[in-house]
Amino acid sequence: MTIALVVVVIVALGLGVALVVVAGRRRGLQAEVARLERGIDDASARTTALEAERLRLERAFDAIPQGVVLVDDQGEVVVRNTTAAGFSGARHGEALVEAAVAELMTDALKGRVATRTVDLFGPPRRTVVITATPISVAERRCVLAVIDDVSERRRLEAVRRDFVANISHELKTPVGALGLLAETLLAEDDPAVAQRLAERIQTEAFRVGHTIEDLLELSRIESGELPSREVLPVHVVVSEAVERIRPAAEQAGIVVELSDSGRDLTLLGDRRQLISALYNLLDNAVKYSDEESTVEVGASRAGESVEIAVTDHGIGIPVRDLGRVFERFYRVDQARSRRTGGTGLGLSIVRHVVGNHHGDIRVESRLGEGSTFTLCLPAAAGVADEIAATG
Repeated sequence: MTIALVVVVIVALGLGVALVVVAGRRRGLQAEVARLERGIDDASARTTALEAERLRLERAFDAIPQGVVLVDDQGEVVVRNTTAAGFSGARHGEALVEAAVAELMTDALKGRVATRTVDLFGPPRRTVVITATPISVAERRCVLAVIDDVSERRRLEAVRRDFVANISHELKTPVGALGLLAETLLAEDDPAVAQRLAERIQTEAFRVGHTIEDLLELSRIESGELPSREVLPVHVVVSEAVERIRPAAEQAGIVVELSDSGRDLTLLGDRRQLISALYNLLDNAVKYSDEESTVEVGASRAGESVEIAVTDHGIGIPVRDLGRVFERFYRVDQARSRRTGGTGLGLSIVRHVVGNHHGDIRVESRLGEGSTFTLCLPAAAGVADEIAATG
């Protein structure tokens, strides 16, 4: 019995040890599983963070107005933002940009910066500048290509050059005349001739003054500041503009007729700018009308807009010029404009005033019969909610 008992004890001890070992191994396995699970969770979190970072970078690239393409040393595209994607697989002119990008990237992979200007004749005409630059990412050579549409920049540069050339010409002519007239006046003994020279000097001085005033007015309107907004009776705005032009109209023998229609109409806008626009339309009508003719002004309601029309019965505008009459310094009749002292800025001022008020302007004309310019401006009731929202 003693031996059997010993055997039982030994077996029990063996089983106990085995159970202890198994339990230990089980705890070890559980710990290893837990560690692996934590590792998986950490890897998943890192993957999620990397994906979020990738999305942020993609959105940042897409927000760049220029096209951006990044390729690796094998020529494979790593990043292409939305703007650049517009040229990929495109047809017609845009395909030239994609081809130029591919060629420049091949050159840049050899270690040199490559640039090319591509002109797309449209319509609309566009100019695109492409620059491919070699860069190093994680000790690997890559190429970054930037596609920059410089069409608007080139257009503004051309406008600026034309403006400087035009204003130089507009001021040089009367200033030169002033110098010549003053020199002649100094050597003139005949009072009658001296009187005529003095009158010419006064006329040229007024011309310079009007040009400078129009430039300052145009500068104020183009400054980017929002016009003040107040409810204005249409007939008050029109009447003030008519009273400003009446002396010049009477001197030219032209009658300005103001219609009674529209006395109950109101609009929201900047009083000074609107009167300036109407005055310039009336001034243009008077200058291009024949003596003893009439210029009519009337206002009416058209949906959510107020329409103010200025009609003359003058020389009219050729069809080929209708699209250009609102350009700075553009004149339909150069000789007549010189004779009447026009600066060529009046209709440009009108266009900018209308733009500032979110309106529109139309022109209808028949050569030899006259022209009608119509201002379309938001009525007070039509934009009251917008004013309340924007303050």
